[in-house]
Amino acid sequence: MALTYWEYLKINELLDLQQPKSTGPEHDETLFIIIHQVYELWFKQMLHEGDRLARCLVADEQPEACATLERLLTILKTLVAQVDIIETMTPVSFTSFRSFLASSSGFESAQFREFEFALGHKRMSMVKHHESNPPAMARLKRRYDEPTIYDAFLRFLVARGYEVPASALDRDVTQPIEAMPEVQPLLIRAYHHDPPVRTVCESLVDLDEGLQEWRYRHVKMVERTIGMKMGTGGSAGVEYLRTTLFRPVFPDLWAIRSSL
Repeated sequence: MALTYWEYLKINELLDLQQPKSTGPEHDETLFIIIHQVYELWFKQMLHEGDRLARCLVADEQPEACATLERLLTILKTLVAQVDIIETMTPVSFTSFRSFLASSSGFESAQFREFEFALGHKRMSMVKHHESNPPAMARLKRRYDEPTIYDAFLRFLVARGYEVPASALDRDVTQPIEAMPEVQPLLIRAYHHDPPVRTVCESLVDLDEGLQEWRYRHVKMVERTIGMKMGTGGSAGVEYLRTTLFRPVFPDLWAIRSSL
């Protein structure tokens, strides 16, 4: 028997995954579930693309790296666009089923934390936060111990003939990415004299900016929906989310702007 569309995509199983908890159920809970399930699917694809990006950079495959960065940026724009959909839900509507979420919270999205780790924004506290979910914790621990996309970019520079200092190449990859003044002159030179490397740099800046744009829209969506209330799961809600804004994941690529 030929493979069918619904068998290949497991449509029946997929459509059975939206199971509201509210009494009735409340109309907008289905939208809330679908939006967040779709987010998780996109996070999975972003991790998939991020791993390919790192491989392409280390292998000095510049066109493939740029194509992957373009796809990642397009996905981020889609994540931002999805905020428009969830903002059609009013605060009153969300309140009607919010209590049924109990302690569950977007703070528990292990895949988004994995993507942050892949970009270099690493915190052991985020690994420990997922102790109740051993598979997720194991994935986060693996990402925590692995080199980041920026570490792969530094190898890309080496492959392109740049003398990246050992202090940058041999850094502790479990630590968050910090600005490296010893690397910045190399980047400035690339911007002035090496268009292929400059293109990769600008694509990484696009990715960084796209992530910050999504964070901002997410913060405003939460503020619009629950105001300054405590977040589900006991988080500080909007106050916590605001602390994540305007924090670059590739600080060197921003630091050199004043010197170009």
